[in-house]
Amino acid sequence: MQQEAAREAAELRKQVHDRIKELREKIEYHNKKYYEEDAPEITDHEYDLMLRELQNLEQEHPESVTSESPTKKVGGKAKRGVKQIAHDVPMLSLDDRFSREEVADFITKMQREVENPVFIVEHKIDGLSVALRYRDGKFAEGMTRGDGISYGEDISENLKMIDSVPLSIHEKLPYLEVRGEVYMDNDAFVAVNERQEEIEGKIFANPRNCAAGTMRQLDPNVVAERNLSIFVFNLQAIQGKNFTSHAATLDWLAMQGFPVPKYFKCVTEEEVWEAITLIDETRGELPFGIDGAVIKLDNLADREKLGASSKVPRWAIAYKYPPEEKATMVLDIEVNVGRTGRLTPLAILEPVRLAGTTVSRASLHNQDQIDRLDIRIGDTVIVRKAAEIIPEIVRVIKEQRPEGSASFKIPDRCPVCGAPALRGEDGADIRCTGINCPAQLARLIVHFASRGAMDIEGLGPAAVHSLMDKGYIKDIADIYYLKNYRNDFIANGITPRPRKQLALGKEERPRKQKEPDYTASTDNLLSAIERSKEQSLERLINGFGIPNIGKHTGSILEENFPDIHAIAKISYDKYKQLKEIEKQLKKERSRLEKTLKTSTRPEDLNMLSEINKKLSDAEKELKTNGDIKGMGEVSIKALSDFFAEPQTKVILERLEQAGVNMKSSSAGKVIDNRLEGATFVLTGTLPTLGREEASQLIKEYGGRVAGSVSKKTTYLLAGEGAGDKMNKAQSLGIKIITEAEFLSLLKS
Repeated sequence: MQQEAAREAAELRKQVHDRIKELREKIEYHNKKYYEEDAPEITDHEYDLMLRELQNLEQEHPESVTSESPTKKVGGKAKRGVKQIAHDVPMLSLDDRFSREEVADFITKMQREVENPVFIVEHKIDGLSVALRYRDGKFAEGMTRGDGISYGEDISENLKMIDSVPLSIHEKLPYLEVRGEVYMDNDAFVAVNERQEEIEGKIFANPRNCAAGTMRQLDPNVVAERNLSIFVFNLQAIQGKNFTSHAATLDWLAMQGFPVPKYFKCVTEEEVWEAITLIDETRGELPFGIDGAVIKLDNLADREKLGASSKVPRWAIAYKYPPEEKATMVLDIEVNVGRTGRLTPLAILEPVRLAGTTVSRASLHNQDQIDRLDIRIGDTVIVRKAAEIIPEIVRVIKEQRPEGSASFKIPDRCPVCGAPALRGEDGADIRCTGINCPAQLARLIVHFASRGAMDIEGLGPAAVHSLMDKGYIKDIADIYYLKNYRNDFIANGITPRPRKQLALGKEERPRKQKEPDYTASTDNLLSAIERSKEQSLERLINGFGIPNIGKHTGSILEENFPDIHAIAKISYDKYKQLKEIEKQLKKERSRLEKTLKTSTRPEDLNMLSEINKKLSDAEKELKTNGDIKGMGEVSIKALSDFFAEPQTKVILERLEQAGVNMKSSSAGKVIDNRLEGATFVLTGTLPTLGREEASQLIKEYGGRVAGSVSKKTTYLLAGEGAGDKMNKAQSLGIKIITEAEFLSLLKS
């Protein structure tokens, strides 16, 4: 019996040890995603539950506690390669509470520890924690939390770009350090994601991620454009002035020009809870996100007396609001088309009150999400607000599903323009393929004019929106007829001003430059448009933004087709038909070849000759329908669908009439075949050759250029700054050559 009990105890200890190890690894991983990469993968509530479980296990098993446990650490790490600033005052975390009972325990403890405590209750802003320092009344430097104890990242220049950060204060004190939270309000967040979608950039999951990622940008221009804000919630250190209460410091900071959070002064536990409840009831009306309420001692001397642990102050806690979830019904599912052509399903809900606002819609993101939830029109669902802002459906209550409901599928044609809607090879998104789709036209034109496509300098997002808003551009082809409106552009200032330079004025704020010369900007844009007419066929194809057809596929098409019209004749149906014929002919040829091993009847020989001729003809026709090395069935279908659309045919006619190059510069243009069969991958910066120039040379000598290293790669042509491709080539034993060695191959 004793041995059995000992074994059970040992097994229990092992289970606890394994769970503690698992929790620490998960929390460290999610700390890195949140603090260092600004890309959390789980909700705050899920993180809080994990951390609370680890804290409880460590309390129950103190022998397992180490100084490296995430329960003993603050924040993450400062980024390597970024200037670091030493902390004078630690930027600690707060101990979280999740129930009224836990808040009451804290109040009771404070009432035991200090005499007649007064409490301040504030909003807990969901943003990036920062510290700002002022010397002689002027802003000197600012930093992120970093590790919270030793160092933070220097973000001084970025902080200057936030309008609500005072660059000087009224009282010219020798030294002041304050702590605040940089955040993004809801309107600014929507505007940033709209801009990101236009330029095909990263879409941010919530305002906190966006604010934190923006503050770590190396370019202050980006910070200035994104309209960040700040709340200052604590006076960290001061010289030349004394205070006795936290409330007095907040009032003084407000007089100095700092935005400070609204606060409630409370004495009893009931008053504290009333303040927490009031913040909860009104948070949906705020223009920014909060993730809880902070309860602090007001008396600064009491704070000094109580001190802090290695991670949290003993005189303050944070109450985290539980995610509010409610049931409602899915009345309909609509499919919207975004600016990138992405088809996004949207659940239309019976209105329900959540976190202070009425929710009647929730994004379903993509078909995968619909299938995962198995959501149908008429279902009763549980809804909550992700990050307290964005409505999301958590699950379906299937017991309440009405009879006869059907699974929902996103349509295979765009609901706006009727063009085919295709799913990308590597993603969950379904996109409209229409070249003239109104829903995505601005994004498409920006892409068409981008450096990787037609390279029209000056035709960026601002210019495109300006020209579209005033009716000068309604499709891609209109770009090449803008020269007809030169006088209008100059007279009315249609072309947008150049991006402002962030030269600092007297207040060290971005200073606006003088009005630009619209004649110069108009002529520069029109000249760039004219030059783009001579761009390669590869760039034109890339510019069309065809799903699954990028620059690499464009290069393959230019090598194998004489012009755009030959590419436009690719037929997926014909390709599939020819593939079946090819399969049958090869099967018949194989049968005949076996027969001819034992018999050489003339009729069999004639039949084999006829089959070989048919097979050769089929293979030639297959090639004209896209069956070439480097092209897959998905790409062939995408091309076939795109060029079959009537709107595409109209655009091609107008582009050709405007004089845009439609011919291949490399099809059949091979100097000799010395590189035939060799596949090259390029990486880094070559000493004299541009990447496109080197690629063109490889093709002209019969070689092939690929975008990534694989076992089929023959050479890696490497220049200065070669990255991961070099490491992969070395691991696969692929020959790595310099530009000089490459040029010698062409001379040998």
